[in-house]
Amino acid sequence: MEYALVGDPGSGATLRLDYRAFAYAGKFVVGKPGKAVLRTPDGSPAVPRWEPEEPLPPTVEASEFDDDVVAAVSFSPDRTDPACCRLRYVTVHVARRGERLGPRLVDRTVSRLAADGYDRVRIAVNNPFAYAALHKSGFAYTGERTGLAELELERPATEPAPESDGDGERYRAGLRAFREDDRELDPRERRFIAERLGEEPESG
Repeated sequence: MEYALVGDPGSGATLRLDYRAFAYAGKFVVGKPGKAVLRTPDGSPAVPRWEPEEPLPPTVEASEFDDDVVAAVSFSPDRTDPACCRLRYVTVHVARRGERLGPRLVDRTVSRLAADGYDRVRIAVNNPFAYAALHKSGFAYTGERTGLAELELERPATEPAPESDGDGERYRAGLRAFREDDRELDPRERRFIAERLGEEPESG
C-alpha cells in the first residue's frame, strides 16, 4: 500500500467509496475537507476477492468507485483554532480491518499536517476500539466530550501526546468515560473496556 494525499482542505477533492465496504463513505464525496488514502500503487483493486453481501442498485455502477483505496481519512482546520487540524473521518475497508491500517494512515497524515505547519491534531471518537487505536498513534484523551457523546482526543503534530501522569491513568479515564455516558455498549465493547481496565469481564 502507498500513502497518497488526494487533496488539501478547500481543494474540492472527492472520493467515491463503496458504501458496502466503508463506513462514512458518503462523507468523502464532500469536497471541502482534505483527504488522504492508503491505496494500491498500481491502481488495482485493494481487495480483489471481496464479495459484498448486498448488490448495488441498478443506478450505480461498481466502476464508479475508487476501488484501489483500502483506507481513507478526511481532515480540515479547526473552526476556532487555525493552529489545530481535525481528523473528521477515518475509515478502513471492511475486509482489511484489524491490520492496523487506520493507525498507519493516521500516522502518515499527522506527519503531513505537521509539515504543513499545524501545531496540534484533534479527533473525536465514539467507540472504544477507535479510541484504543488512536491512543497507539499518540493521541490522548483531553477530558472533553462533544455534543454527540464523542470523546475528544489530541496530540501535538510533531510528537505523541505525553501521558500526564506516566502510569496510563489518562488512557483509562477515557475508557471509563464510554461507560459513564448514556450510550448502549454492546457486549464486545464492554468486554474490550473491562479487559483493558484489568477488570473481570461482565457475565452474560
